[in-house]
Amino acid sequence: MSWTNVRLIFLRELRDQLRDPRTLFTVAVLPLLLYPLLGISVFQVQQSLRERPCKVRVVGTAHLPPAPALVQDGQFAVPHPAWPLELEIVAETRPSQRDLTEAAQHDLELGLCDVVIVFPPDFAEQLAAFRRSQPSAAPAADAADADDAEPLGADQVPRPLILYNAARDASNVAMQRVERILETWRQTLVEENLRASQLPVTVVRPFEPQPTDVAQEQRRRAALWSKILPFVLMVWALTGAFYPAVDLCAGEKERGTLETLLSSPAARSEIVWGKLLTVMTFSIVTALFNLASMIATGTFILAQLKQIGAASLSLEVGLPPWSALVWLTLALLPIAALFSALALAIAAFARSSKEGQYYLMPLLMISLPLMMLPLLPAAQMDLGYALIPLSGLMLLLRTLIEGHYAEALRYVLPVSAVTAACCWLAIRWAIDQFHDETVLFRDSERFGLGLWLRHLVRDRQEMPTVAESLLCAVLLLIIRFFAGLMMPPPTSWPQFFTANLIVQIALIASPPALMAIVLTRRPLLSLGLTRPTLLRTLPAAALLAVLLHPALSTLAHLIQRLYPLSPAVQQQLAPLVEHVARQPLWQVLMLIALAPAVCEESAFRGFILSGLRRTGHRWGAIALSSAFFGLAHFMLQQSLGAAVVGLILGFLAIQTGSILPCMVYHFTHNALTVLMGRLPTDPGAWPLPLKLILQWDADQAAPLYGWPALLVATLAAGALLRWLKSLPCRQTSEEWLQQRLQREERRPAHELAA
Repeated sequence: MSWTNVRLIFLRELRDQLRDPRTLFTVAVLPLLLYPLLGISVFQVQQSLRERPCKVRVVGTAHLPPAPALVQDGQFAVPHPAWPLELEIVAETRPSQRDLTEAAQHDLELGLCDVVIVFPPDFAEQLAAFRRSQPSAAPAADAADADDAEPLGADQVPRPLILYNAARDASNVAMQRVERILETWRQTLVEENLRASQLPVTVVRPFEPQPTDVAQEQRRRAALWSKILPFVLMVWALTGAFYPAVDLCAGEKERGTLETLLSSPAARSEIVWGKLLTVMTFSIVTALFNLASMIATGTFILAQLKQIGAASLSLEVGLPPWSALVWLTLALLPIAALFSALALAIAAFARSSKEGQYYLMPLLMISLPLMMLPLLPAAQMDLGYALIPLSGLMLLLRTLIEGHYAEALRYVLPVSAVTAACCWLAIRWAIDQFHDETVLFRDSERFGLGLWLRHLVRDRQEMPTVAESLLCAVLLLIIRFFAGLMMPPPTSWPQFFTANLIVQIALIASPPALMAIVLTRRPLLSLGLTRPTLLRTLPAAALLAVLLHPALSTLAHLIQRLYPLSPAVQQQLAPLVEHVARQPLWQVLMLIALAPAVCEESAFRGFILSGLRRTGHRWGAIALSSAFFGLAHFMLQQSLGAAVVGLILGFLAIQTGSILPCMVYHFTHNALTVLMGRLPTDPGAWPLPLKLILQWDADQAAPLYGWPALLVATLAAGALLRWLKSLPCRQTSEEWLQQRLQREERRPAHELAA
């Protein structure tokens, strides 16, 4: 690759972008105007903001005890913060309870009041009776009578009724304030009862906690900025990369200059690198400008609000630590490279700038959950989070900004490895997009849902298309999601058996089978239900499952350690595991091994992989089908393990030309997992061969393969995989179909008829 050509293309694209006023406005002008205007608006609104008073109606004040007073002179007599409260006092509780509730509900819905407090007619008498019923509250002279009195039950304790409307914010706020006032009044009643019993208040409050914040001011400011700055950095790095990428790809298609650039002596990879550096430049500049503008504006506005007393801040908001800017700048390089490559690959697929802008939303929908995950209070830096793209990098930045360098040093390597791998994959995808003429020069076409459906049925092809396979995968995920929500959790083995069998047959196997019959001319070939290239691949698939089971089982244990199940999920799964352990082995194997092997393979390695292979990228099709296969398992721990198994199954399907070896592998793998789960918990009861290859894991209460068995089995599996790789495979579905048709043409007519 000639870096001279890359530099020339970079300078050309940079110069063209700097001439575009829209790019300059997005990169430079918008950050300088957005945050100051937003801050001025907040400042002006805060100055003129007036808190709305809460309307509280108190019904039955005549039935309150005289002391301690709750309401006096039309206001609450209990000490409380200076809240704006408007009291409407009703002395008597004359209507019935039902009429009173209906009237209060009507007034709450109309907004005539925010909270209604109702004291029953005998509230004071009940309160006095409750006090007399307590043995410790009786005077010394009446001790004998007090001993004979029985304490009132919980249903006899006086309870005022509080009505509010949770659908209105004003009612929720008023409810919180009223609860605090009543809690203070109740505490006063408790103290009076204690004084009447000649007991100290410390009986109910033996100690008072004294919270002390030991964090320094700089540390507190760093903790505040560490949650804001990484999120803003990533959002604006993505935004700053997308629009220049759309203009450099889809915009050049519209202007007709892309053909001229492609016909130049520069290679496609050099063109991609030149455009990538240009998009990265604008992504970095956009993110830095927005960070600087946000920090300056936020610091100034918050300081002014605190000075005028309009904002109740618990700390002095100042500039973030200078080290934070250093870490953010270092992290911005891989972030910009990742988002720029993704934006460039997506923009290359677009036919026009308008279409390219539509693709920003899916990219945001995928990236935002990964960015928002570190903002959750439970998200802490560990190895599990370090292996999640974007989330691990944000948590690492948060740890560095807060100054916990020793903790951050432990996770620098995994975060860097994951980020580098994502960048490399994104760049490779962008380069592949520019090498595909069908992507760069897609013709504009008129799309209509009815027209498209008629085209699918009328112009059926021999094999499923890429769009049909993707549609099938998305439909499977949607059906599985809603079926999981609607189906009640099974409470017995017959319910569990029936529900899972229905899911496998009706929700996983049926949709791709129907699509293969309706949308393709060769349903069996589309589902991969054909004879494999070599029959000996069937026992080879079973042997491969046995040899790879130690490695995959160890991987499942590592996933459980990285992402352990919550106690609530473990509690829900415990009865189900016990039910499965008590059932006959053949029923468990049929449900957990045979049914998934047939149904899931016909869907994911059959119809979906057959269509994805038409892209011409064998490993890309395998990876995408395995990703859908992993997403079909709702639990994260199962999804990660299933995605890895899906890679092996996809490789088997392509190398053997059939899903029958995949079914054999899937059945053998699941059957071994079931058999391991039925081993006794005492290793002394195991047969001698099992003692040589297995050991008991006390932490997860499950058997685990020993390192010698794991090493030998993995080496043997590697040799078997090399043999499978040496088999002649068909790169695309078209070649598979062509060779299949040629084979059928050479067969005698009586065999075809049979």
